[in-house]
Amino acid sequence: MVTPDEPELSSKGMLLAVADGVSGHEGGREAAEYAVRGLLADYYATPDTWEITSALDKVLSALNSWIQQQGSVRRELAGMATTLTALVLRGRMYYTAHVGDTRCYLYRDGGLQRLTQDHVWDRPEMQHVLTRALGLDSRLALDHGMGELRAGDVFLLASDGVWSALMEYDLQESLQQVSAQQLSPEQACAALCDAALKAGSQDNGSAVIARIDQVPEGDLRDALSALGTLPLPPRLKPGQTLDGYTIEEVIHSSLATVLYRVTDPASQRQLVLKTLHPDRANDAQERAAFAHEAWLAKRVVARFFPQVITPAQHNYLYYLSTWHAGASLQQRLDAGRHFTVPEAINYGSKLVRAIAALHRRSILHRDIKPANVHLGEDDEIRILDLGVAQSGLDGGAHCVSMAGTPSFLAPEQFQGSGASRQTDIYAAGVTLYYLLTRHYPYGEVEPFQRPKFGEALAPGRYRPDLPLWLENVLLKAVAREPQARFETAEEFLLALERGAARPLPAPPAMPLAQRDPAALWRALALAASVINILLLYLLIVR
Repeated sequence: MVTPDEPELSSKGMLLAVADGVSGHEGGREAAEYAVRGLLADYYATPDTWEITSALDKVLSALNSWIQQQGSVRRELAGMATTLTALVLRGRMYYTAHVGDTRCYLYRDGGLQRLTQDHVWDRPEMQHVLTRALGLDSRLALDHGMGELRAGDVFLLASDGVWSALMEYDLQESLQQVSAQQLSPEQACAALCDAALKAGSQDNGSAVIARIDQVPEGDLRDALSALGTLPLPPRLKPGQTLDGYTIEEVIHSSLATVLYRVTDPASQRQLVLKTLHPDRANDAQERAAFAHEAWLAKRVVARFFPQVITPAQHNYLYYLSTWHAGASLQQRLDAGRHFTVPEAINYGSKLVRAIAALHRRSILHRDIKPANVHLGEDDEIRILDLGVAQSGLDGGAHCVSMAGTPSFLAPEQFQGSGASRQTDIYAAGVTLYYLLTRHYPYGEVEPFQRPKFGEALAPGRYRPDLPLWLENVLLKAVAREPQARFETAEEFLLALERGAARPLPAPPAMPLAQRDPAALWRALALAASVINILLLYLLIVR
C-alpha cells in the first residue's frame, strides 16, 4: 500500500494491492512479491497524461511480460504466475484492476458487495484452477471497475486463503466493526487471517483494509454555499493583513478581480491571494462565477497550474494559490524577449501538455493566450486564470457563450458555436504562432468585430528560420474548420514531439467555395456577364 504526498496524492491517488503466487509452481512467491513491488513503484512513475486505468494496464502488462520471461529463462521458475487485485483511491472515485482469484470487497451502508469476479474454471471440481493470472499468458486481460467514494466506505482486498475459508457474514461483520471504528483496519486484517487459519485454510492468507473517513473536495453546490456567504475584503495595501496573511504588493487589478502577493507568517511562504473587486460585493452573478473559479482551481492538481492552498481560517471571499517567480509570455514579449524556435517548441509542448491535463479533467479553459501563460524562473509553464473556464461537471451553468479574447477565439465561435476542446487547441496554436511571429494567423480581431476567415497566413512569412514541419503543425492547429485541427491536445503534443522525424503533410488548399463563397459567386456572375456580352456581339456581327 502507498499513501503518497501531494501532488501525487491528488494526481495518482493512494494505491493498494494484494497478490497471491500460484500454488504448485516454483516461483509463485517471487511472482507475487515482484508484481506488488513493481506495481507500487512503477505506477507513480507513469506520465500524468495517462488515465488511471491506462497506467495500471501499461504497468501490469510490463510486469506480466517480465514474469513470463523469468519463467522461460530460469528452469526453477518455470510456470511462475500470480493473481493480483489493485485498488486506487483518488479524489472522490475508486478504481480497481484485477486478474485471478484475489478479491476486492466494498462495505457500504450495512451491506457487503464483491467488486471483482474470480477468473477460474466454472466446473465445480476445477474452481481452484485459474484461467487468468499475471505470467500465465503472453496477453494480459485485466478487469477494471470504478465508482464513487463515500465517507464510511470500507474496502477489503484479500487472497483466497482468507475469503475461501470464511463466510461472507464473517467478512461483513469485521468490516462493519471497522466502519464503526470498533476495530482498526490493522486489527481487522489480523483477525480475519487468524480466523481463516483456525477455519482450516491451508493457503497463504493476505488482507488489506482501507476505511474512508473523509472524501476531498465537495461539489460545486458546496463551494457556492461555502463562499457565497463570506464578506468581500476591502481594498488592501502593502503591510495590511487578512486572516493572518501579510499583503506584500498588488500583482494585478481589473474591473472584476484583484490579485495580491501575500506572505504566510507561519511558514514565511509567499502566496497569491485572489478576490473580487470591492465594487462587485453585491453582484450575485460575479460571486457565483468567482466561487466556480475557486472550485475549478482546486481540482487542477498538477505542476502546470498554481496550486490552491487551504487557509487556516477563512473569513472573507478569496482563495490562495502558490506564487511562482517569473512573468507571463505576454509580459516577456512586451519586454522585448525573442523566442527561438527550440524555445517555442519546448514551451509550446509544455503548454499543450497542460491543456491536455485540463481536458482530462473535463475542463475547457476558453481563454488561452500569452497573457494567461506564465513562464516561471524555474522554466516551467503554468496556465493562469480559470475565470471563464467551463467544466463538464457543472453542466455549463457558469458559462459565457463568447468568453475569451477575440484574436484567440476560433472561427466557429463567431458563428455562435460553443467552446470545445478544438477551440482550446486553436487558441494554443494562435498563442504559439504569436510567440514566434508577433502576428496572428488571420490578422488581429478587435472586440465586437465580425471577422471573415480565409486562408491562414503561413508563419514562415514572418519567420524564415521556421522549419517546414513546425509551420505545418501550426497551420493544422489554427485550421479554420474544427475537423481539420488536431482532435486532441495529446495529438498536438505528439506532432510537436515527433518534429522533423515524422513531419505532418502541408494542409490542403481550401477551395474558393469554402474560403470565400461570395467571391465565388462574384466570379461566376462576372464570367456569365462576359459570356453574354460575347454572345450578343456574335449575334450583332451576323
